Amino acid sequence: MSTTPPVLAAELAGAWAEIQRHHPELPDLAAPESLIGESSSACGAELSFERLLHEAVHGIAAARGVRDTSRAGRYHNRRFLAIAEELGLDHPEEPHPSSGFSLVSLKPEARRRYRPTMERLQRALKAHSAATERDSASSFRGPAGRHGSSGGGVRVKAVCDCGRNVRVVPSVLAQAPIVCGGCGKPFRIPEVVGASAR
Repeated sequence: MSTTPPVLAAELAGAWAEIQRHHPELPDLAAPESLIGESSSACGAELSFERLLHEAVHGIAAARGVRDTSRAGRYHNRRFLAIAEELGLDHPEEPHPSSGFSLVSLKPEARRRYRPTMERLQRALKAHSAATERDSASSFRGPAGRHGSSGGGVRVKAVCDCGRNVRVVPSVLAQAPIVCGGCGKPFRIPEVVGASAR
């Protein structure tokens, strides 16, 4: 079995910690590996440092109690954009009709600040991609795997015992537990998914 996924998870955790160094209110990333297989058209399917900063914007919004999206998490509003700008992201055009300000890009000063972190993460992503291509060439993963889907990319609400919740793709949660940074217990999808995923 390849050792690349743990290496990538470690680089993701390290990159997240570097973002926290500049933005201490950012909560811990409970499960770095949850970002590896997840795809979301609203947030961009490709995993990159920009995507990690994008997720950090959501983390800070959650910590502040700010509702930064609507339309089941697809539309990223101006509150999202305001926090994104704090983190060194920019969205120069008008909002997209369906995803709002989701497609943000690094400002030059943020690119300079995070250059070493970005380079380490990029090397880990390339190694992970090469290992994944080798693995998938010799195994059948079904239609979802052939089309690059992680279970449709539809997020549902997962809850923990202390009352906190996150939105997650069920197949990502099935890969490994996502642990709450508040109480240390794993998030779980409630029995009645239809009612909780509104």
